[in-house]
Amino acid sequence: MSSDVRLVLCGDEGVGKSSLITSFVKETFVPNIQSVLPPISIPPEFISVANNLTMSIVDTSSRPQDRQSLNREIRRANVILLVYSDHYTSERIPLFWLPYFRSLGVNVPVVLCANKCDLVVDTDSAEVILDEMIPIMEEFKEIESCIRSSAKEQYNVNQAFYLCEKAVIHPIAPLFDSKEQNLKPPAVAALQRIFFLCDKDQDGFLNDKEMNDLQLKCFNKSLDPFDHQEIKSIIYKADVGSVTEEGVSREGFIALNKIFALKGRHETTWGILRTFHYTDSLSLSDKFLYPRFDVPQYSSVELSPAGYRFFVDLFLLFDKDNDGGLNSTELNSLFAPTPEIPASWTKSQFPTTTLCNEEGHVTLQGWLAQWSMTTFQDHKTTLAYLAWLGFEGSERGGTTDALKVTKPRRRRKTRPKPGKVDRNVFSCYVLGAPDSGKSAILDRFLNRPFYPLYMPTIKPRIAVNSVEMQGGKQCYMILEELGELEPAVLDNSTKLDECDVICYTYDSSNPDSFQHIVDLRSKYPQLDRLPAVFAALKADLDKQQQRSDQQPDAYTRELGLSAPLHVSATWTSSLSELFVQLAEAAQNPSTATPILEPEEKESPVMPMILASSAVAIVVATVAWMFRTSREP
Repeated sequence: MSSDVRLVLCGDEGVGKSSLITSFVKETFVPNIQSVLPPISIPPEFISVANNLTMSIVDTSSRPQDRQSLNREIRRANVILLVYSDHYTSERIPLFWLPYFRSLGVNVPVVLCANKCDLVVDTDSAEVILDEMIPIMEEFKEIESCIRSSAKEQYNVNQAFYLCEKAVIHPIAPLFDSKEQNLKPPAVAALQRIFFLCDKDQDGFLNDKEMNDLQLKCFNKSLDPFDHQEIKSIIYKADVGSVTEEGVSREGFIALNKIFALKGRHETTWGILRTFHYTDSLSLSDKFLYPRFDVPQYSSVELSPAGYRFFVDLFLLFDKDNDGGLNSTELNSLFAPTPEIPASWTKSQFPTTTLCNEEGHVTLQGWLAQWSMTTFQDHKTTLAYLAWLGFEGSERGGTTDALKVTKPRRRRKTRPKPGKVDRNVFSCYVLGAPDSGKSAILDRFLNRPFYPLYMPTIKPRIAVNSVEMQGGKQCYMILEELGELEPAVLDNSTKLDECDVICYTYDSSNPDSFQHIVDLRSKYPQLDRLPAVFAALKADLDKQQQRSDQQPDAYTRELGLSAPLHVSATWTSSLSELFVQLAEAAQNPSTATPILEPEEKESPVMPMILASSAVAIVVATVAWMFRTSREP
């Protein structure tokens, strides 16, 4: 929101615009003033709605010769105080002024002010003025509110300007449909999300503690028992079934905010909405969804301990049947305060990407693995969902407290320097000939049964799970089978930079399978800079001599790598060994990166020359000192 509220007064000549401004500023009526006052700036301490906003008040002229200046000020306005004072000027409001604002393309709130009400003698005339306002408000939705005032009598002058401030800071239009006399759908959706986040035990009610926590969060003050009872009484009168022994239901919470709008107390609703980072358009602020989070080149992003703890708590809260898995109903409930399940999850056919139990429900291990992968691939998606799901970090860090950045890693032309990579999430591309067993590796990685029937992979597949390393430490491994996108991915340097290790697979029972790897590495030499693990799959079948210039053992030995690991989808121990070896290769790239260029060894000739030179210098020095000492 802007730090300056620009209020422009409009209306016919003689309706008292300048008098209203003077009475507001000087707090007394000044009879003889100039026709158009210069702009006036009101400092924050005199603003009644918010203490951090300055209000600029701009007077205007309705004379035809001043039309250009009028147009400019109207277009710059945040709110318009439209003033009239008698029957003629009131008729000009719907016939000229409001259509005129629309013709300029102006879409700002308008406060309608019937000035000089001190000239209205009898009550019937006052009621006529009100009757004039209501039809105009029904026809023109941009009118935020209306008021009767008298600059001469100091009647409702401050209130008129207060309504203008309030119209900008706490607009009613996004919240309430005056024609339907109900909250608008976007407002209801926002309040439902807030209710969801405040219902910490997810029992469908806000109990006294949850109501008090909401009050403290939004208004920095507690509710005493009398306040609690008063609120419940108001809601009960509006909707009997919305208040029970458990607390206030979601419908009751919505009804309470509807009452605020009907009574002109919508600033209370806005206080709640703004605390939860809603903008005037009732969308969450971009700065809240996507806070600044710098990631250096060659670094990756992972969940911090606070992030993992948040997702663990979320899982346990929504596993209503305590079966250790989230079914589709529980997942839908969990993602209720968000637009939907992340698009990347849907695209990759979640939950087939992660670990599920026998019923197909996502386990806690699979849930954490999925979010680890999401954070690694697109941390902005994780940040947005942390915001939607109600993660509360420190005041300074916010949702970024749930993430951490790893140290940068660099690709080298020779074998990387020894040392572990400071990361816990790794990406692995599974490459190999068709029917070599790549899909079976992904299935078994997720503890799914082995199906011997071959079905070619066309669309890319992905699987993520945790791997327990030696010593008990866990990391997360993302296995990707590229399908028909393999050429595009291997030609893309950015995609290769995201990969930590390559798993080369071949069918050890098919003599033509290994040559595919040789051809692939020859076609894409950029693969040489990535750590690699070779796997001879289908090891439970008869091993065949490969029709290749080099056999697999000799080929890997020439690259300085371990011999292919013999793996079968039916041998659980061999699969576990493969996954651990992949994780170790990613974590210790120096042990698994092919040797491309021999390390330059220091030539023995240069040290010998340097040593001989040093000896000669010493001998010459000693001889000179001896000769000097003999001279008389």
